[in-house]
Order: sequence, then C-alpha cells, then structure tokens
Amino acid sequence: MRLFLLLFITVPIVEMWLLIEVSSHIGAYSTIFLVFLTAAMGLALLRQQGLSTLLRVDQRMARGELPAGEILEGVMLAVGGALLLTPGFITDAIGFACLLPFSRKLLVALLLKQSKVQASYGNNRGFQSSFQSTESMRASSTQPDLQNGSVIEGEYKREP
Repeated sequence: MRLFLLLFITVPIVEMWLLIEVSSHIGAYSTIFLVFLTAAMGLALLRQQGLSTLLRVDQRMARGELPAGEILEGVMLAVGGALLLTPGFITDAIGFACLLPFSRKLLVALLLKQSKVQASYGNNRGFQSSFQSTESMRASSTQPDLQNGSVIEGEYKREP
C-alpha cells in the first residue's frame, strides 16, 4: 500500500519535471504535440491489439480452453491504454511496453510462470478459486481417460 502511495505522489512530480525539461529543449508546442501523438498512437495500437486479443479469447473458448494468457493480456492492454492517455513520457514508455506484442507477451509469460489460477465450482459452496504454483498444478492435474472407462460424476436436471 505504501508503495502505491509513493508511486502516486512521485510519478506525477517526475513526469512534470520531465515535461518541463523536454519543453525547454524542443519547445512547448512540440512537447504538447508529442504528448498528443503518443496518445493517438497508443489508442490506435490499443484498438488493434485489443481486437486481436478478443479474437484469440474467442478461439480458445471455442476449443474449451481457459484463455488465462489472453485475459492477462487484456488487463495489460487496459493498463497500457490508461497510461498512454496520461500525459507524460514515463507513463507512455510503460504504456507502450504493455501494448507492444513482444513485450506484453514476455510480461504475461513471466506472470503465468509465477502462478497459475485454478478455479472450480462445487460442493454447493459456490465459486472457489485458488492460486497454485506451476509445479503443483502439473502434479495435481489428472485428466480423466474416457476411452478406458473412466466415469465423470455429476448431477443434472431436466427442464420441460
């Protein structure tokens, strides 16, 4: 919590200082133009990357797979878009890192390597979710072998 408060206070101060320094070298109008240019480029990139990510989510869902990587990419796209709309060069650099495919995929791969999300619904207790390390997920993931007579138990209800 303290880290976020510190970032919330220091990032705008550093951004203002950097904007003043850049405008003293290239001029105020050029600096304002650069801020608008990065915002416009970011929005165009966000639109393109967002649509491609949505298509990949749809494809994985159609195959019956959990699109965990694509969901994280979507979150990173939203964060990157918000940072690009914020005036400043530091936030623009972080925003572009979230929007550019190669850096975003690298960050998502690092996040997915750190932890996996396991979600289940059962025992009339509602939705349960837990985070496990990748190794424990691999050790506990047993797929039913339907061709060798495995049975999946469940309940059903017929509605007229």
